Amino acid sequence: MWGEIDPPVKTQQSSHNIEPETEVPDKPVDFSRICDQNRRIETQQPPQDFQSESSLVNAMLTDVAMSGSQVRSQQIGEAELTLGERRQELLQQFRSRPLVFLERYHACLKPEHLPAFSHVSSDPRAQHYSKVVLTRAAGSTNRTRVRNHRYAALRALQKEGKYFSEEEMRRREPLLYEQYIGQYLTDEEVIERSQEAMSDGVDEGQGAPGSSTGGLANLLLNSYQERLIQNRLQEEQEREDGAQEEEEDEEEDIYFSNEDLMKIREAAVFLVHSILRLLQTFPLKDRPETASNFTQIFCQLLHFEPVLGEITFAAPRDVAEMRSIPEMAFYGLELLCSAKHGDQKESLRRVFHQLLYVILMMNKESRGKPVLRVLSQSVLAIRDYAIQFVCHLVEEQREQAKPFLDILLQHICFQIVEKSEYRSHGAQAVGMLTSQMENADYSRFIRWLFNFSRQPKMVHRLFSVDVVMALLEQPERRLEECQDPELATFLPQKFLIQDLLFARRMDDSPTVQGHALSCLAQCLELPSLNVTRAVHNLFSTTGTQTGLDSELTGVPSCTQSNMKSLPFRTVEISSADNSSSDAAKENLALLLRRVKDSKTNVRKAALQALLGLLKHDVVPPTWENLETLSERTRDPAVSVRKKALQCVEELLSAKAECSTVQKVWLQGVLPAVVDSESSVQEKALDALEKVLLSQIKPYSASHHMDTNQRLTWDLLGLLSHECRNLSRYFNRTFTIWSKQNKFTPAFITNLMSHFKADHAAGAWLLLSKVATSCPKLPCGKILDSWDALIKSRDVDVTTFCHILSVVGDIAVHLNNDTKKRIVVDLMSLLKSFTLSLELISAAVQTLYQLGCQESIKQTQAFLDEHCGELLSICEAYLSAVILNENGAQDFDEELMIKHLHTLGVTSLQCPAKVSKKTVLLVESVLTADSDNLPDCQNDVPPSLPLSQFQVNSLPPRIKAHGVLTFGKLCLQREELVHKYLPVFARELEVGKEVAVRNNVVVVMCDLCVRYTNIVDHYIPDISACLRDDEAVIREQTLIMLTNLLQEEFVKWKGSLFFRFMMALVDPVPAIASLCEYCLLHLLLKKNPEMFSQHFIECIFHFNSYNKHKSYNKFPQTEREKVLFSLKGAQHREKRFRIYRFLLEHFTDAQRFNTSNKINQTVLACFADEELPLDADGAEILSETFTILSLKEMKLQATSAGGAAGEEPEEENMARAVLQAAQKKVMSQVQKKAFVENTIPLVISLKNLLEQRRSPVLKDLMAYLQVMMQGYRNEVKEFFSGDEQLAAEVEFALKTMEKEKEMQEQMENCSLREERAKPPTAQGSVPSSPLKQSRMLALNFTTPQPPRPHPQMVRRPMTDSRVCRSRPEECSISKSIALEGTGRLSEALKDRAFSTPKGTNVQITFHEGLSAIYSDQASTASGEASVLHMRPDEQENAGPKFWNVQSPLRQKKRSSKV
Repeated sequence: MWGEIDPPVKTQQSSHNIEPETEVPDKPVDFSRICDQNRRIETQQPPQDFQSESSLVNAMLTDVAMSGSQVRSQQIGEAELTLGERRQELLQQFRSRPLVFLERYHACLKPEHLPAFSHVSSDPRAQHYSKVVLTRAAGSTNRTRVRNHRYAALRALQKEGKYFSEEEMRRREPLLYEQYIGQYLTDEEVIERSQEAMSDGVDEGQGAPGSSTGGLANLLLNSYQERLIQNRLQEEQEREDGAQEEEEDEEEDIYFSNEDLMKIREAAVFLVHSILRLLQTFPLKDRPETASNFTQIFCQLLHFEPVLGEITFAAPRDVAEMRSIPEMAFYGLELLCSAKHGDQKESLRRVFHQLLYVILMMNKESRGKPVLRVLSQSVLAIRDYAIQFVCHLVEEQREQAKPFLDILLQHICFQIVEKSEYRSHGAQAVGMLTSQMENADYSRFIRWLFNFSRQPKMVHRLFSVDVVMALLEQPERRLEECQDPELATFLPQKFLIQDLLFARRMDDSPTVQGHALSCLAQCLELPSLNVTRAVHNLFSTTGTQTGLDSELTGVPSCTQSNMKSLPFRTVEISSADNSSSDAAKENLALLLRRVKDSKTNVRKAALQALLGLLKHDVVPPTWENLETLSERTRDPAVSVRKKALQCVEELLSAKAECSTVQKVWLQGVLPAVVDSESSVQEKALDALEKVLLSQIKPYSASHHMDTNQRLTWDLLGLLSHECRNLSRYFNRTFTIWSKQNKFTPAFITNLMSHFKADHAAGAWLLLSKVATSCPKLPCGKILDSWDALIKSRDVDVTTFCHILSVVGDIAVHLNNDTKKRIVVDLMSLLKSFTLSLELISAAVQTLYQLGCQESIKQTQAFLDEHCGELLSICEAYLSAVILNENGAQDFDEELMIKHLHTLGVTSLQCPAKVSKKTVLLVESVLTADSDNLPDCQNDVPPSLPLSQFQVNSLPPRIKAHGVLTFGKLCLQREELVHKYLPVFARELEVGKEVAVRNNVVVVMCDLCVRYTNIVDHYIPDISACLRDDEAVIREQTLIMLTNLLQEEFVKWKGSLFFRFMMALVDPVPAIASLCEYCLLHLLLKKNPEMFSQHFIECIFHFNSYNKHKSYNKFPQTEREKVLFSLKGAQHREKRFRIYRFLLEHFTDAQRFNTSNKINQTVLACFADEELPLDADGAEILSETFTILSLKEMKLQATSAGGAAGEEPEEENMARAVLQAAQKKVMSQVQKKAFVENTIPLVISLKNLLEQRRSPVLKDLMAYLQVMMQGYRNEVKEFFSGDEQLAAEVEFALKTMEKEKEMQEQMENCSLREERAKPPTAQGSVPSSPLKQSRMLALNFTTPQPPRPHPQMVRRPMTDSRVCRSRPEECSISKSIALEGTGRLSEALKDRAFSTPKGTNVQITFHEGLSAIYSDQASTASGEASVLHMRPDEQENAGPKFWNVQSPLRQKKRSSKV
């Protein structure tokens, strides 16, 4: 409390003259100096008895004993020490251990006690604790002095008498004063206080000598000070209210009862009725502010409550009959627009301005930005009524309202938000409002919309696409009704599609691209014939055709059935010349490229657009066009895969009879069954169940099948014949369905009813998949079908296989007699050797299923009996052919192959029946060494290939099948594997027959699964086939090795990885694509570090460099080195294609670590001269610098950037912030590593290369030039140790910038030459009507100095998204304004004024300017047709010019002076 301040503490001067310091000195206390003053009293040794102690020590012991500090440990219950005992204990401690005493009790000591420790003053501990004691005493003194100073200042302020006066307190804290004093003052006291303050100011001014105007000045100052106080009071009050509102939100809400709400509504209705009656009788011409306030109030009342019933604006209305407050509010706005209440133009401006935010569904307060309203039924209803009300006003007051309708439309476009729902409703509003326009006004708005669609802000371009779609829903306007031919070119819907919508396909923003493509697909669904024709003109390459003509030319027959989708519509496609045909092909090619775009939303939208073109026969359903859809079902993005599945489903339903579409549907849907994403699996299974299972109905020859049933059997027929490669996915489908119990007895009955139909092959296919999971099948019908098959044998191979599969599945339910009968039938078929190879395998498998018994011995005995018999027959036939001299001349090749195949298949069932003679016979098929067969003494030399034995007269086809049969024999006998693997390996190296070598690869890879350790030594021989001369062998090897690596039967050892990389640059693109798929989607997932682990060694391996101590040291033959070498300049492109592929799939961590590792293992070795800088070493070093300069080597986190014009959405803002932080951290880490690790090596290498005069120096400088682009201002800092290198790098950077500028100028010149020619849009898109007159780009409507010609403005051409033939665009200002569309006028006198250029101004109706552009085209009367309004008082005022000078011009002028 004020006045309760401790008195100043006076320091007692002891006999030792110790003066406490106010501040502790920085140096240690000179303890000996203080103690020297007391040497006359104390001796060097402390006294031995208590009485002989000095008074100083006694005083110290007394103070410590009375402080309450514990002097020794005591037990519970022990009596407390007396003061004398405490003093005695402390004396003993002081005498025995003075330093411990000082340390323990220094908190109780005072500065005057310190000389008692003079005998230990040299000890650092004593000096430390003495400093602590002095510091504590000085602090206490300072604190007391500060408090005394504050008290003295307080007394001085009290004595002056003004500081604590009410007026001064009100100035310092106006809010506190108002709360504690001001609110309790009466009005008379407030007036009296104000008069006193003003009179005091006047008196003071008059009292001032020599100042006649001082009173007035003080009065003005006081009034200004009072205004400041009131402003502060208002601001503080607002802050406090905001804090209270936050607290109130946390508390429970206050609820009104229904009665209270009804009372509030009745009061509001009464008030609104009163206002309406006032407006009906009392004019507001002289009160514009009141009219403006009424307008705001009525617009706010629109959201007071939901509308009851319907509101009609045209019919006369009575206020008493109005049922809802919004209806009354609309009526009030209509009254305000009447001539009674002032200038109708000004009234319409105010009303349209307020309704703008109602239409945009925003809440606009008097201050601040508008806030979006939550979409609800009531908000949407009020929006619709607001649009109807605007249309009503335009109809009633067309001439006055027409300019403001244009302004309203422009502001809707400008202030729209990016959210899709609000954009959709905003576009609908624009469409409804433009329906009230006449043709001339509508054409002007379309011209404005054309410029608006090229705005730099992405949301504007996005909304322009929405507006186009809304306008296309309106009926097309007649050209005859527009008198101006220039404006008439904007009326057709063709202009909207081709110049506005289709032009956005090349937008810089992927979001706009995707949205434009999606809307293009929606155009084909519109009922307008002109819209359909415009889209046809963009993509159609055929001549004149009629969409519903039965004599279609150039269109596949499968598309004719879909013409029902265009009823009563004849699509005339004009005859196209070569240029339009080429443009249409280019448009289609661009769309197909967009399907493979890097952005997910663009790919989805392009798929939708392609689907629309295919459904409506705009493009033919060729395999090239349809294959793109099936490929996207395997897209990396899950959403794209789902979209592709949806597209193929819709296309199949639209073109169910087209076989190509059916194949595409199967190839797209069936592989999705094994998709890694469960949702994609479910979508594919649902589609298959809907198309295949649900359409299996009972068959009757007298009933005609509908379209869906025919589609089902067509698809099953394709699966049985042309699409048999999809059987793996089909089997997986039925495995999943069997677990879900999809196959009911009714389904089986319906399926089997189709056995005698033309499509019986599909029925047997389904039954073969179902039989494994259905234990109860009607075996009688199946056996009847079997008997009929045996008798007729008029069944194709595939169906026969399915029947055999079904018979094998039901074998467990057959009795022994039936089994024996079927076995006899099978044996007769097999012995006849009339079956195909596929049927032989299926028959042997069925034979095995029929012979399965509970006992394994019985099963094996059955197989030995029947399969052994077949083996004997095959052995006898081979002996007759091979051992007889004339046997090899008269044999049947097909029969020979069937015997070999039967021998191989049956040998797997009864390996014990395979004799050595059988092995030698098969071997002889490969070698034709028949002299070794009778004695069976000599074996084939394992070191020689099959082709190096005696010349074989057998055809290569038989030898190829012989290899497969021999491989099956090896699967059963390990000794044969050891013996013949070298033979197979040698055959791969020197064999000439393609089929034989291909089958050898298959056999060796199959043996690797069974005998992994044995075949592992021959993996280099197998992988060498990746460079075989035949593409089929390279592809087969790639597939087989990928399977082995997936199952980990083979490891990435030796040169296997680098040989896989060679497949990436295979001359056949299909093999290179297959290798890329295998690496990325199959192998990289199992080993994510695979690429980064082998990257550096790739540099040495592909350059055949083996001088490094660690890399490229695995064993290789000379033949393999030559095969897999990419050394030389002729292979440089292939090497860098591999490097880029690897780097593209690195993570940032792998890129960073690889860069550091290259510095340590490559650059450092050359810098330390561990590697010689000869010709080979120079090539390695040069290539290393080039690799480090690749853009793929840069960290994505530091180089990634958003698309042009893209703005992060709210939900992505957190991700953007995180990426920015990550980018900053990564940049710092990369910079540190570059400075500490790379620059020293680069400087050392530069000196070495200069000494050797090596041409690698230019690669080093190029690398530095690339790396220093991000550190342009830090070159001297980085290369502070080598000033010459720093200067060279700076010079290189400047040279690069000059070359870049010159290249841009050259591109700009070429672009101007192109624009000088009449531009033509892609396809049959005509040139834009805006090209017919030169346009002047206007920044809002502010007069500006002459600007460069629009053609001089360079358009970026670096991105592939930029359209080469896009219509000419004017330069776009960086401000919020749009391009102007007026012609160059003689003067700018009719322009309204606005804010200076470059300021960020919010477009609003409140300013003197409301229009977003001004049209300066002169009329016949000489008046300018402007789309803006100015206040009355400014009508005669001239245009205001802003005195804005360029800082550059100011600088030049000052330099001249």
